[in-house]
Amino acid sequence: MNYWTPQNKPLKLPMVCAPLFIVSGPDLVIAQCKAGVVGSMPALNARTPDIFDEWLTRIERELSEHDAEHPDHPSAPYAVNLIVHKSNQILEAQLEVCVRHKVPVIITSLGARPEVNAEIHSYGGVVLHDVVNLIHARKAVERGADGLIAVAAGAGGHAGALSPFALIQEIRDWWDGPLLLSGAISTGQAVLSAQLMGADLAYCGSCFIPAEEASAVPDYKQMILDATSADIIYTDKVSGTPANFLRQSLQRVGIDLGGDRPEADYGDLLGSAKAWRDIWSAGHGVGAIRNAATVAEIVDKFASEYRAALSRAGRLAA
Repeated sequence: MNYWTPQNKPLKLPMVCAPLFIVSGPDLVIAQCKAGVVGSMPALNARTPDIFDEWLTRIERELSEHDAEHPDHPSAPYAVNLIVHKSNQILEAQLEVCVRHKVPVIITSLGARPEVNAEIHSYGGVVLHDVVNLIHARKAVERGADGLIAVAAGAGGHAGALSPFALIQEIRDWWDGPLLLSGAISTGQAVLSAQLMGADLAYCGSCFIPAEEASAVPDYKQMILDATSADIIYTDKVSGTPANFLRQSLQRVGIDLGGDRPEADYGDLLGSAKAWRDIWSAGHGVGAIRNAATVAEIVDKFASEYRAALSRAGRLAA
């Protein structure tokens, strides 16, 4: 299948690994890129711009060494997520580091900023922007985004409420540029399904939280492995923006949900508990995540499932 990829580089799978707040760091990104899929991390995971600069230097050095040793299996490009909302007080410093390192792919969230996009374009970088509806998608393109990440219902973290079928179809009606799909993609079959709907690449996050290279605490990793889609609560009461959280992580900080109450008003019960640090996120695809593994093993599993799905699709089309 032909599909868009950053820098026109071949990937082992048509996949971009979503940036996971607190969870994604250099170890995870390097492993993802070496495995042949686009690895990413939030710039905010590095608590200072200097640490962020050190992380990028390490990522680039280790990927360069890998490519020299494995010319037949080069690493995939890496990506950095920038929160471009005015609440990010160190955005300017983070952007300066990204420009200096010529980060191949920048994923922008919580706002579409033409001046940020222009800085990234100045060195040939690609900007992918998170969107949850058609209004946000059109605005992102108008303001200079090169590609869109359709964050559909069931995605981990801050997520939309639209069906992926509707969201992809409505975007593809007018946009023929790079398009990624996020939302409950935890198998190779789901990756192929995203492409068949019209996306170029799948955007996958929750499946990498239990990875050996991920920085999630052990209890968080185990909670992912034990969870099903019924354990995901969609609410704006935790972070102020609608997002998906694990029911058990809410309960562990003392929030009694009283049954299936996705719109429960428990904002006053949060106390000192914080989203992401104490209350953990995941998407609807958790039911397919059952084993802790290395990133390479996770990607290999996806690749095997993807090939099997392609074979089945060929038989159905025959």
